[in-house]
Amino acid sequence: MIVTARDGCRLATRIEGPEGAPALVLAHGLGMDMTLWDAVLPLLPGDVRVLRYDLRGHGGSDAPEAPYAMGQMISDAEAVIEAHGLRDTVFAGLSLGGMVAQGLAVKRLDLVRGLVLSNTAAKIGTPKLWDERIAAIRRAGIAAQADAVLDRWLGRDARHGPVAARARRVLTGTAIEGYVGASAAVSGTDFWTPVSGLRLPVLGLAGSEDRSVPADLMRETVELVPGARFEIIRRAGHLAPAERPEDWAAHVAQFLRATGHAGADQAAP
Repeated sequence: MIVTARDGCRLATRIEGPEGAPALVLAHGLGMDMTLWDAVLPLLPGDVRVLRYDLRGHGGSDAPEAPYAMGQMISDAEAVIEAHGLRDTVFAGLSLGGMVAQGLAVKRLDLVRGLVLSNTAAKIGTPKLWDERIAAIRRAGIAAQADAVLDRWLGRDARHGPVAARARRVLTGTAIEGYVGASAAVSGTDFWTPVSGLRLPVLGLAGSEDRSVPADLMRETVELVPGARFEIIRRAGHLAPAERPEDWAAHVAQFLRATGHAGADQAAP
């Protein structure tokens, strides 16, 4: 299903699971698309409705001219959730998607009752770092940066094989305007103060071998929210749901059950 955002950007979405069931929303990271979640979907509780979508500039969604603002990307998430008639979702986001999750929870607690923050932080990098990356992409394209990006992202077990091949294919297939536009959104975002005011269930999942968003930075973000739970997935890098899908899904399923968002011992068919 295509959802049209408030500024006309068309967003590709896919929803699966029982009609009327509690919903889990999945938002991928920079340079990825909704296929990031393919390996975890069969492992999630079967009594949860799962909505995933391609962020603006990525996958099957439109790639408007850069730059993008984080406020636009949060507005996109609102539009996607509302178009599917959902409320009180658990919103799971990785990296850029995790920043969207934080901003959405700050803005719209009617749409979000819990967060899964994966391989993300309240602030990632510095404007100078992002300006340099944007300039490099503009100058030489994404493919020229792919080796360096994947080296930061992938843990030792995923550097060779299908996970790396798929990540490279999706990354290099991302529209330059989309990658640059979303990079600008990350560059301009600092959620340290607003996230510290959140009061809702939060699960943080870090990869022990993530060189893009190190576990210690993730921990600092998660601990801003009283009562939040933080877990490190061993031998996982930045793309933890693809690298260690069983571990990632097990943590999320436990969180969904603990918060009453999924029934006990419900497995996907």
